[in-house]
Amino acid sequence: MNVVSERSDTWYKQAEQKAAQYFATLAGQVANKAYATTLTEDIKLWQKVHVQPHSLLSFLTRRNRKPEARHYSKYIRWLSDKGKLDDYLDRSVSYIYMRDLGKALHARDTKARIQRVVDDVKNHLMRNSGAKQGEQPSFMSMAGLYRWAQKEGIENAAIWVIGKIRIVTSNIPEGMNAEQAVRKLIKLIVGVVLHVMDDMDDSVLPEERAKRLDGAIRLGYSYGLTYPFIDDLLDSGVLNAEEKEQYSQMIRTTLMDGAVPDIAEIGEWNGNNRDLIQFVHEELRDAFDFIKRHQRPDTLQSFSEQSYVFFHSQHMDRVKELSNPSYTNEDLYLPVIIKSSSSRLIVRSVIGSDGDEGFDKRTFYYGIYNQLADDFADMFDDMSDGAVTAYTYYLKHRNQRPDLINPYELYWAVISFLIHDVYDSDAKSREVLLARAINGLKRCKQRVGLVKYNEIMDIFASGNPAFNRYIQRMVDKADNVDFYDKLLRDQMVSVLRNDRQEKEDFAETIETVREQINRQLQISKPIGIPSMKETLIDAANYSLTGDGKRLRPILTWVMGVNEYGLSPTGILPLLRSLEYMHTASLIFDDLPSQDNSSSRRGRPTLHQLHNSATAELTGLFLIQKGIEEQASLEAFDPKSVLAVIRYSSQKAADMSAGQAMDLHAKGKALTLEQLNTISYYKTGIAFEASLVMPAILAQAEEKEITSLKKYSYHAGIAFQIKDDLLDAEGDLLSLGKPAGLDVENNNSTFVTILGLEGARKAMWDHYCLAMELLREIPRNTAFLKQLLNYLVTRDK
Repeated sequence: MNVVSERSDTWYKQAEQKAAQYFATLAGQVANKAYATTLTEDIKLWQKVHVQPHSLLSFLTRRNRKPEARHYSKYIRWLSDKGKLDDYLDRSVSYIYMRDLGKALHARDTKARIQRVVDDVKNHLMRNSGAKQGEQPSFMSMAGLYRWAQKEGIENAAIWVIGKIRIVTSNIPEGMNAEQAVRKLIKLIVGVVLHVMDDMDDSVLPEERAKRLDGAIRLGYSYGLTYPFIDDLLDSGVLNAEEKEQYSQMIRTTLMDGAVPDIAEIGEWNGNNRDLIQFVHEELRDAFDFIKRHQRPDTLQSFSEQSYVFFHSQHMDRVKELSNPSYTNEDLYLPVIIKSSSSRLIVRSVIGSDGDEGFDKRTFYYGIYNQLADDFADMFDDMSDGAVTAYTYYLKHRNQRPDLINPYELYWAVISFLIHDVYDSDAKSREVLLARAINGLKRCKQRVGLVKYNEIMDIFASGNPAFNRYIQRMVDKADNVDFYDKLLRDQMVSVLRNDRQEKEDFAETIETVREQINRQLQISKPIGIPSMKETLIDAANYSLTGDGKRLRPILTWVMGVNEYGLSPTGILPLLRSLEYMHTASLIFDDLPSQDNSSSRRGRPTLHQLHNSATAELTGLFLIQKGIEEQASLEAFDPKSVLAVIRYSSQKAADMSAGQAMDLHAKGKALTLEQLNTISYYKTGIAFEASLVMPAILAQAEEKEITSLKKYSYHAGIAFQIKDDLLDAEGDLLSLGKPAGLDVENNNSTFVTILGLEGARKAMWDHYCLAMELLREIPRNTAFLKQLLNYLVTRDK
């Protein structure tokens, strides 16, 4: 064994010895049932607040008094109306300070900090309590994150982490739970940010605060990445046994040597997942190097040690086999104690914080409480996966192994130990820990149903029937035991799942409707037409084919058919007119006298294929065809059709004015306001028309049309800024047109005016403004939301 291996082996043995001492104390409490006697007295005190006598009136009004927690906004409003919100937030924030920050709740400074957080969260919730039914909490969106980042002056970090999370999400393979993987990553990022925020007080200057928060987000991502791409990946069935061993060895070598080995150094990858491992390796290497660069010399050792101990304890659990009947209680519980404590100690190492006196003790003893609660909630999924936890092993081997310690009893022994031996019999700690435990049982009962729940209790609680009857009475009668982090967890999973479904629906709709539109665009050539007109039709059809996104007619179809209920066939002329006019504008834009582009949609531009005169005439021809199509909207009220034609003519004139402004501005330094105006006239109006024209046909109210126009304004500018960013950073292969034309033509763009960093910030600001306007539109706006997401994250 070399020196490095000996050192890492020593790290784990030291952690194992400490865990063994703790486990012996807990096992003693289980053996003599001392925990039950102590907790019974604790619960008698606790129930005075949580178990209230029910009057006849309260019984009769019970059905209507509490909405389901999954209805986020409605549930928060109900808590506020009933005067329960303050206690709910106090209990929840106190738990986070205990679990994530390792604080003693009775400390005066901690109490003051908790109260400030409670006040801030309550104010935020009350400001956002009027959200549309079913709408996700604003802070769980990219717009919400960016708005918070703006207030803190850390927009660059927010933009960076949004991009990183998007890349991770797109690379999570089938066979892993994508929502849970991303949720854990986000949770770790938030956890690190919370640690850093808690270490700062009002004396920290805004510049220093922004610097620390920027670093916290990047550190949180770098550390959090280990959850989806180490823990979850190794727990899943994506990698085979040989791949898991090879990958585990790479991780172990990194933690022991303090450097990520080059992927070539670990030899040829033995499996079918080389592309995945290549991506994961690069991301984890960058993350590990970032963490190392931000470590103080005195914390680097602690980080390496805790990380190795955590990984090795995870490995010890992972290699167990449920069918093996010979594991001792120490085999089952010591790795749980080690990994649950070291995972939290790593965070303090990552951010280089020492914590207060007693932090290490509280964190070490606390971890197993949370792990046992999680394993209880997941035991049936774990059983199906063949995973070994204290619960699954007890379920399988309890009848043949009377020596096995019941994990449910150990869980209550941990609670008793924490309340009295770790938190010094503090009333707030007792309140939080018992409420959390009862809440966990309530959630289990609701999730699995009464019959299954009783079966579970018959197995795990039969060894102490009197104590269990008391606990079950609390489960049935105790109120006010909900926690905000659980609400957020459920909401986050729901938001991620819904977002994934919306993205899939968006992509499917784009593809399906685009295909339908493409079949309708080609202009026919009647027999006997003049040869010159035939040439124009051929030129028009050439311009209409190619890799066009068709965003505008697709948008019109979605809003017209899905939201306004217009006839799919009746609206086809409008779809054609939009694409004809848009294609005409592109032909004019590409001319040598204007933008002088040599390629469009991955092919030579029309004037390159023919000549400028033909291109100009083809553009005019397509505009007239667009008007002809609008006049063919026979399925709608004639006044509405006339209003569409009038509106379309006005907007076509505005777009021409926008192009004229753009040409006039060539070679000139523009102000941001001037560029916004040009962008709206050139791009925003096209989005506006796509939304407003079907609204006019549907005779929507003017207020709604006004909101659609405002949304289009900001979406159009965000789109144009993204185009400018792509022009500055892209290439011909990805864009389908030459990059760098704006610089070559000496054009003012958002990048030339604001710089790359400023342009990104401006794009996200307009993105947020557009997202916020969606709340004013009384329709299903999922497609419009995903359209915005696409506009700012596309690569061409």
